[in-house]
Amino acid sequence: QEQLVESGGGLVQSGGSLRLSCAASGFKFDYYGLGWFRQAPGKAREGIICIGHDGATVYYEDSVKGRFTISRDNGQNMVYLQMNGLNPEDTGVYYCAGVWNCREADPEFWGQGTQVTVSS
Repeated sequence: QEQLVESGGGLVQSGGSLRLSCAASGFKFDYYGLGWFRQAPGKAREGIICIGHDGATVYYEDSVKGRFTISRDNGQNMVYLQMNGLNPEDTGVYYCAGVWNCREADPEFWGQGTQVTVSS
């Protein structure tokens, strides 16, 4: 059974940084891409960024380019999202997801999410 567990969310002031972590288990981690998705209050869930099984990054959201960085540790079955220069528009629940192909942005399974709140 695939399992993804996010952590690292919280409250941060505008301009601050957070690092989200996602611990994976129950599937062949190095076969999959891992993506981060965000659901802002009152909005649909949207893709932000993805890292392929080969380590290549795919951005789904232009506004995070230059601010957010995704990385993975295949030895520890972990994926990380480093978020710098946060602004209130980045507020939302952040979900980690298993993606067979980052360029198709079609998650196969999800974590439970972690809340990120950016105050102005």
